[in-house]
Amino acid sequence: MQKAMRSKLQAPTAAPTAAAKKGEATREFGGTIGAALLMTVSHGLMLYLWMAWRFHEGAIFHPAGFADIGPFFARAWEQIVTYAAPSWRVFGMYWAFLFVEGVMAAYLPGIRIKGLPIPSRGGKRLVYRCNAISAWWITLAAMAVLHLTGVFPLQTLYDQFGSFMIVSMISANIVAFAIYFGAKITGNAERMTGSFFYDFFMGAWLNPRIGPLDLKMWAEVRVSWLMLFLLTASAAAHQYETFGLVSTPMIFMVLAHWLYTNACMKGEECIPTTWDIFYEKWGWMLIFWNLAGVPFVYCFNSMYIASRPPFEHSVPYTVFVFALLIGAYYVWDTAQSQRNRFRMQLNGSYVKRKAFPQLPWGTLKNPRYLETEAGSKLLVDGWWAHARKIHYTADILMALSWGLICGFDHFLPYLYVTFFTVMIFHRAGRDIARCKKKYGKDWDRYCEEVPYLFIPYVF
Repeated sequence: MQKAMRSKLQAPTAAPTAAAKKGEATREFGGTIGAALLMTVSHGLMLYLWMAWRFHEGAIFHPAGFADIGPFFARAWEQIVTYAAPSWRVFGMYWAFLFVEGVMAAYLPGIRIKGLPIPSRGGKRLVYRCNAISAWWITLAAMAVLHLTGVFPLQTLYDQFGSFMIVSMISANIVAFAIYFGAKITGNAERMTGSFFYDFFMGAWLNPRIGPLDLKMWAEVRVSWLMLFLLTASAAAHQYETFGLVSTPMIFMVLAHWLYTNACMKGEECIPTTWDIFYEKWGWMLIFWNLAGVPFVYCFNSMYIASRPPFEHSVPYTVFVFALLIGAYYVWDTAQSQRNRFRMQLNGSYVKRKAFPQLPWGTLKNPRYLETEAGSKLLVDGWWAHARKIHYTADILMALSWGLICGFDHFLPYLYVTFFTVMIFHRAGRDIARCKKKYGKDWDRYCEEVPYLFIPYVF
């Protein structure tokens, strides 16, 4: 059995080095207790948000009092069983989507990009096939045909949202267990602590692959964001079917999620150099949020708009929110492009792309950078001359615009930007701690050169 699994599911690199197999020096996210808590809360959050827009018009809901706690959970359970029960049909559709996207990721033509040297693999560089932009447009065309012919109306995703959500949660947990134990069986586990809950949460396998398919890259790019856009499109289809129109706030959400998804697809070649790909192991944290959390949580604002009678804002307010989205998107897209293309130029993997849209100032010519004793070069040009995490600031502003377009009737449309901001600050803290450890005094020099973290001349 072990030999059979090795032949089907094994990273095409050398086994982890002895140093890599040693435990993590520090535990993040609160260690074992924090990992177990985050896994529990993530499931509860998805269910709560679904019930909020499905049954409570997007409002916060809670037990009426101490005596109502039992009945409160009984009502919630009845709603889940009645309106979100998984079915084999939904399982089939969800896994068919994963399979088709996986086949396209593995076999569609695309440029090949080398990732960063992997310390735990003796400096080896994995090769990634970057064809997401083709898969993205093929998927959009296929979904349009299925919708217009009535074979699979897009509003089906909205109508059966609860079932698809539960199926995605179950599937994500199954995949997480399979990858964790697959890593143990095939000898690909690395940087383990000995705590099952923590190691399961953070992951055991760095770069699991099935043949030419890199599972982590596929889930990070193809599944999460593409599914998010389809869910938002389904909300728009539901609104049109129900009310005969698509409101401006709904058009805004379709545009917002199209921009974000398209950016991930057109810039896929930049992703192999990111922290998630070259260092974070593919554990429950990444698997669950890529296969379930990101699409079904981040679409809340779209579902909130679709579940209510169509509404509009004043023209000045609407123009402001659209301008905030477009402006923040431009900074986010070009900042990410500047940094990742700088990295790619340094390691010789940069390839000029023409995927739409290629924004001005996305590539820096002869950029300024700081040399470090660690051998890395720190970019101090373009957007990165003004703030060390300016892309996070732009990301937060885009998330804020998603809330603003929903108005101010309820708090939950702002839960995403709240959650996202907390996550970003935590991630920035992780980045800073890692960089201080890696670069030492060179990091102090870098902070003197670029003194602001998020907002130029402010913070």
